[in-house]
Amino acid sequence: MTRSGVLMCVDEHGHVVEWTRLAEDLLHKSPGDALGRAVGTLLSDSSGPGQNGGLRSAPWPSVRIRPKLCDGHTTFEVLTGDDDTPSQADYAVLRAAFAQQTVGLHVLDDQLRVVTVSTGTSTMRETPVEHVIGRRFVDVLDLEHPEAEEATAREVLHTGVPVTNRLIRGGAAEGGRTRRVYSVTTMRLENDGGEILGLLASVVDVTERERTRRGVDILGAVRERVGRRLDVIAVCGEFVDAVAPTFTGIVVVEVVDAVVRGEDPPLAPVDPDVPLRRAAFRGVVSAHPVGDIRHLPYGTPFTRVLADLRPRLVPVDETSPWLAADPHRAEAIRLSAVHSLLVVPLELRGEVFGVVSFYRHEGEDPFAEDDIALATDICAHTVLCIDNARRYARERAIAATVQRRSLPQRPANLSTVEISPLFLTGPEGGGAWYDAIPLPSARTALIVGDVAGHGIAATTAMGQLRTALYSLAALDLGADELMARLNDTVVRLAAERAWLPVGDPLQHEPLTARCVIAIYDPVGLTCTIARAGLPEPLLVDPHGSSRVLATPEAPLLAGSDDAPFATATVPLPDGSVLAMETSSLADHILAPAGLLRGVLERGAGRDLRELCDVMTYALQAGNSHDEALLLLARTKRIPPHSVHERDLPADTEAAPMARATVRDQMERWRVDDETAYTTELLASELVGNAVRYGEPPLSMRLILDRVLTCEVTDAAMSAPHVRHARTVDETGRGLFIVTSLAQNWGTRYHEDGKTVWAELPAGPGGANRSDPAPLKRVRDLWAG
Repeated sequence: MTRSGVLMCVDEHGHVVEWTRLAEDLLHKSPGDALGRAVGTLLSDSSGPGQNGGLRSAPWPSVRIRPKLCDGHTTFEVLTGDDDTPSQADYAVLRAAFAQQTVGLHVLDDQLRVVTVSTGTSTMRETPVEHVIGRRFVDVLDLEHPEAEEATAREVLHTGVPVTNRLIRGGAAEGGRTRRVYSVTTMRLENDGGEILGLLASVVDVTERERTRRGVDILGAVRERVGRRLDVIAVCGEFVDAVAPTFTGIVVVEVVDAVVRGEDPPLAPVDPDVPLRRAAFRGVVSAHPVGDIRHLPYGTPFTRVLADLRPRLVPVDETSPWLAADPHRAEAIRLSAVHSLLVVPLELRGEVFGVVSFYRHEGEDPFAEDDIALATDICAHTVLCIDNARRYARERAIAATVQRRSLPQRPANLSTVEISPLFLTGPEGGGAWYDAIPLPSARTALIVGDVAGHGIAATTAMGQLRTALYSLAALDLGADELMARLNDTVVRLAAERAWLPVGDPLQHEPLTARCVIAIYDPVGLTCTIARAGLPEPLLVDPHGSSRVLATPEAPLLAGSDDAPFATATVPLPDGSVLAMETSSLADHILAPAGLLRGVLERGAGRDLRELCDVMTYALQAGNSHDEALLLLARTKRIPPHSVHERDLPADTEAAPMARATVRDQMERWRVDDETAYTTELLASELVGNAVRYGEPPLSMRLILDRVLTCEVTDAAMSAPHVRHARTVDETGRGLFIVTSLAQNWGTRYHEDGKTVWAELPAGPGGANRSDPAPLKRVRDLWAG
């Protein structure tokens, strides 16, 4: 049986460098005869059997070959064994592997020096092997961080745990070329006895693959992160965050200033006088602050791009002639060590939105031609997002203008209620509104409403509902009746939306609204409240204690066309503050420890406008960004001497008694004779009408406030109406006289009957209008 073991060691050139005793026995050659000779000639000399130094008559043993590191060089051991593969084939395989392999194979010794290297890679074809053998592995590749890679290799040598597909970057390439990226796999080499021989490192140049993947990643990041917010400046900020520093370290976005305001962008070529706003910046040193509006200097790559909409790849050095046209930018470029510039237009359908400047500075590769395509793609997506934001900004500006002009331009001048609104607009605009509408008998309707949705659709719907409420309030309806009629209006408007063309997006957007109506009576110091969808009001008394006013809640307006609306009547002490808000402020107002509730309690006696300012500051500290509306109303009572009530009999004595009462009260109030006479006439007609058509009990009330009001109450529910009596008619002139003399008149129904009221201006000569003819005609009728 043939013994197994090492026969010899052969170097890369096929010369014997080690000759064992086993080889002597098999080939009958001494070490002196074999060492240094080519293994091929050595075997040819022993090619036949014989007794004069030939091979033994015993059959040749099978051999196998394996590489071995020896004194910093690669050798190949020839071993005997049971492997039937011919030794020359093994040797040929090894030589072919190192000569033809496209993966860079590096055999390293325990000092990380290159022992042998494959020559099949493009890099090694340009590098003589003798310039590589014996050098440190990290120096051969010229790595960006050689210390870190050497530490990694030593860790593999120490632990035996391989590191696979580790991406490393080469150092700065000469001549402005792109630095290389390598995928390195490192594993430890050991012999059969476990002795550590060195490392085998495979190196693959993946520069192009990584550039392609990085481009895909950058484009994906831009598509995912840019356009989340509908604001031009915010979109530009999202863009620079997405591309820096993965694509480049310095990015400047300059947008046509008109675009930021929502206006249409100019067509190319852009006039040099068109101002651009620096919308976003990422980098080292900025030539101008973000937000700066300026004209781009003529004769630079930026103005050229805005003229022909073609990207520019510009190398930058101190001799670049265009730098003289923009000294501030030139200084920033010098301080940032910029060496490469890529300028790309932000254009869509020939309209110019701005320009993006990509800079690469010290430590970064210069831009290449394929970077132009990537930059153009990411800018194309960004300009679509900017255009969406611009269109939204225009719509938001229109909606904000309509909303602002639809709201009361100044608080109503009310004698019994002091109001102050706190209105915080949201990023998209909405349909929130408030109103303070004077009602007969010195009462005031306080209203807060909110139409669901955003933008111009919600704003126009809000204007329609506010107009409807003004018309309904003139009918002197109760809070529940007002809410029911308002709900009917919303239902009709919602039905109109359903009949819009199918392509109109508003057709699929339901119309709903929320509202709270509080009618304050300064004589009885009560407040009647109806609400649908909005939170309960908060009452803060003059001493600073607060409580939520429990009121029944109805469904959203337009939720049903027959929804019931209930009311609650609560006492409202003189000097109390009533707070009515939209849902966005409910937590701050209604919670016992709410942010704004505490402000109201501590500032119970402060001016309402000051309180609104304090609450605005508090909400900003709490980062409240949604549209919010809060209406504060401080109540006042009418002085007792400004109100006079009297019960009247239900017979013919009622009218003379009413006239006498009016004469006496007018004297106490020092009302001029003309107004006193007219009020006496009105009272007589109202009382006479109640005696003739009403039911007892009867009563009359006079109120002197911003107007002079005369009320007559009876228990009948019949509705009075004006008749146009003929000259020969004995009756039918009463309400016609009232209509002719009164500034306003109407009927208010309640559980116990009705109240017919008439109003006159409270100033001197209040009964006289610009045309005195009505009064003269009424006097003639009265005298007749």
